[in-house]
Parts: sequence; structure tokens; C-alpha cells
Amino acid sequence: MAVHPDTVSGMPVLAESGAELRRARLATASPAVRMEHVAKTFRLPHQRYSTLKERALHPWRSTTYNELKALRDVHLDISRGEFFGIVGRNGSGKSTLLKVLAGIYRPDAGRVEIRGRLSPFIELGVGFNPDLTARDNITINAVMMGLSRREARARFDSIIAFAELEEFVDLKLKNYSSGMAVRLGFSTAIQIDSDVLLVDEVLAVGDAAFQQKCFEEFTRLKAAEKTIVFVTHDMLAVERFCDRAMLVERGEVLEIGGPRAIARAYNELNFGRLLHDGADDQRFGDQGVAEIVEAWFEHDGQRVKQLERGQRMEIAVSVRFHGEVDSPIVGATLRNEIGHTYFVASTEFQGVHLGRRVAGDELVVRFGLDTPFATSQYLLTPSIARAGSGANAIDLREDLTSIYIHATQNTGGLVEPEYDIEVTG
Repeated sequence: MAVHPDTVSGMPVLAESGAELRRARLATASPAVRMEHVAKTFRLPHQRYSTLKERALHPWRSTTYNELKALRDVHLDISRGEFFGIVGRNGSGKSTLLKVLAGIYRPDAGRVEIRGRLSPFIELGVGFNPDLTARDNITINAVMMGLSRREARARFDSIIAFAELEEFVDLKLKNYSSGMAVRLGFSTAIQIDSDVLLVDEVLAVGDAAFQQKCFEEFTRLKAAEKTIVFVTHDMLAVERFCDRAMLVERGEVLEIGGPRAIARAYNELNFGRLLHDGADDQRFGDQGVAEIVEAWFEHDGQRVKQLERGQRMEIAVSVRFHGEVDSPIVGATLRNEIGHTYFVASTEFQGVHLGRRVAGDELVVRFGLDTPFATSQYLLTPSIARAGSGANAIDLREDLTSIYIHATQNTGGLVEPEYDIEVTG
């Protein structure tokens, strides 16, 4: 790989970052998933018969239907090794699309091609028999996914250990909680040695610790260049993991692009966009009950627009409430000039509860940190949301303000934390 000396420090730095190399590789990779003009329509009958008697009494009653076009002319290529996100509002067709890819639904038109072994984790309990134990379900499910019985037995302990269900292997699945079923399903799916993994948003059912465990597994699978198709409402997860993403609405593909662009389009679709008079920031959410008044950076109690790397920084977010909000969540995201997310803070992450807020309340939330960031300008996006998923935004002001971090030395790294050196021998 070519290197060149940095003009400030004189030290050699890589000419291409890992992200750039990954993008270049994906651009030339062959498709692992291909959908060509795929359409799927469901017929919803106006008259439903709930008993055989009703059908016998009205044998000639005409049956009429409404048509629900769940997918409309979907054309999509996902490269081998790509982490691809699918986002959209409830009822937009995301899960239907995943089920078509998994072969659960047959498309009414178009063509679907999957190259490699497929492992779907689509819906809570799909593929499992509730009257069988976890032990039996793992064996049956693994064999259905293409493993031999010997391979399934060899991986049993790993599956149970990842799911943390050692005490419940002989319990019937109908007695499992939804979270336990999610853990078992996901753990089984990732042990199949699949080339393509389909993951629906059911991960939201799991507890926070298991979600983090799943995200760590995503990182491992991504590094192993597995193809992952991920349906979610969590825009932070989209920006964190996805190489590209797609926005779906009423069965149609509205946009395919970079994860940040799709996250922005998703927010705009959900909440609309407001441009402030005399300001450049974009705003998403329903500011009727609360609003981000302003945000700024501080050092030693003073507002600042620039800092030296390593200095203490506080990100301040001022919020005003116009209605009642229970346990609001205040967050802050820092991105560099080209849109890479460097830092995300949230009161929820640290377990800070803001209680019940009512009209007239005002508060300022400060996130304090030492600044390990490399020399660059960083843009701040503050937000406030209701408790729950990232789809519950009340107010989000994108790139509201910025700060410039400078240093006497530029190592070429994305972050430049302080470190020690010890030499022995």
C-alpha cells in the first residue's frame, strides 16, 4: 500500500483509509443478492368467514378484495460482503422484502437471486416449533439451514453459550419469553456459516446487554466480509454498521445511498423538515412539546469555538418544554466535515433519567469529555427524543454548530488519544 509523508509531522501515513479500501472492494465485488423488478401484492377480502357454517349458508356470496401492493418494482443489487440497511416506516414493505429474499413469500413478478448459503433471522419464532425444546429446535433449524446432524450437534454448545440459555435447553419454547426466543434465534442464525444473513428489527426485543452482544457480532461478521441485510428503525445502527442503505415507503424504493444520507431522508419522511430563519441547520421532529433552543461548546465554563486536542470540552444542549414529556432523552452527535460520525452521547447511554417534564420547564444538559479527535472541524447535532426507539424524535437540529480541534502534530489517525510508551530489553 502506498504511503506518503504527512506535511505537518513528517510521519508516514496510509494513503487510503480502511473505509476507503472497503468501499473500493465493494465497488468491484460481484452481487450476493439481486432483485430485478420484484413485486408482491396481497389480496385482502372484504368478507371474512370465521366458521364453516357461515360459508355453507352463503355459498354464492361473491368475494371481493382490496389489493395491498406490498412491493412495487424493486430493483436492487447488494455486493458480496456488503452490510446493507433497509429502513422505512411501519407498513412500508421492509419485512415483506426480507421474506421474499428468504423464500417465505414468492414474488408475483420479477426475479430474486441469492448467491451462497442463506441464514434468515426474520421474525420472532419463525422456524421454531413452540412445542419442542431448545435442544430439538436448534438441531432441526440447523439441519434445515444445510448443516448435517453431526455439525448441528457440534455447534450446539456454542449456540447455547452465545444465547446464554444453558439453564433452559430442555424447556419448551412456548414457555420462553420473547427475549429468550430472540437470543436463541439470533444465536442459531449466526452459527450456520452463512454467506448471506438476513436480520429483521426483532433485535429490539432483546435486552440492552444482548443487543450490544449482537452489535459486536455484526462487527465480526462485517470484518469476515459476510453479506448482511439489516432491517431497522435505529438510524444510529445504520450509520454505525451499514455500507449503504435503502429507504422504502409504500412498497417503493425511494432512495439508495450512503447511510447518513438515508438516515436524513428517513427523518425527513417521518417528521418533515423545517429550516430556521437565518440559520442553515435542518430540523426534524415535532417541536410542539419540546425544542432544542441552542447548543454550544464550553471549556472552563466559557463558550469556545476551537480547542486544542486533549483539552477538556463540554457539549451543552439547552432544551425548553412546551408540553408534558416522560423521561425524555437528550443526545449529541459529532461528525467531521465529510460526515463521518466520531462521537455519540446520550443521557440514556449513561442511565441519566430526566424524569417527567412539563410545559415551562427548561434545562441544560452537558456532556463532558477530553478531546482525542484529530485536527478538523466537527459539527454538532443535538437531539431530544421520547423514551423508546430512535424513531421517537421530538427535536433534532442537524449540524447546529461546530468546533475546530487543532494540534501541533498530525499523526494521520482519526483520533489521537494520549498514550504511554514503555521499552524493555
